[in-house]
Amino acid sequence: MAHAPDTGDRAPTFVRDAHDGRRVDTAASVGRRPLVIYFYPRDETPVCTRQACSFRDHLEAFNDLDADVIGISADDDASHRAFAENHGLDFALVSDHNGALSKAFGVGRALGVLGNRVTFVIDREGVVRLRYQAQMAAARHVDKALKTLEALAEA
Repeated sequence: MAHAPDTGDRAPTFVRDAHDGRRVDTAASVGRRPLVIYFYPRDETPVCTRQACSFRDHLEAFNDLDADVIGISADDDASHRAFAENHGLDFALVSDHNGALSKAFGVGRALGVLGNRVTFVIDREGVVRLRYQAQMAAARHVDKALKTLEALAEA
């Protein structure tokens, strides 16, 4: 597994198509806007659904802080489209079907089976300002990300 980027490290960049066809190019955000990238195990599972809906419910606050939210799991685009439609998710969901993104971000598997739940906040310069991992505390990921973005906005 690759080195897990931590606070102060340059974040890996990637280009992928999201579930809705929009192009996600994280390198293009450098110098423009912060990113919140969260890895989650699976679409439509109870904790993952709570987490995604929490990001959805706070999307206006993320927008006010000029941040883009990107959710990543191993599910395919069809699963992501259904998940987004079922729950009104208006942010990019990206498939990591081959595990390359998890590897680049050093996001392993919980108990060797499920994908880990890890959230990164990446500042405008492409530097990781938060790496937060908690498998069952879905809403805490949103709170930590917002607090980190607020602190960046005040700096």
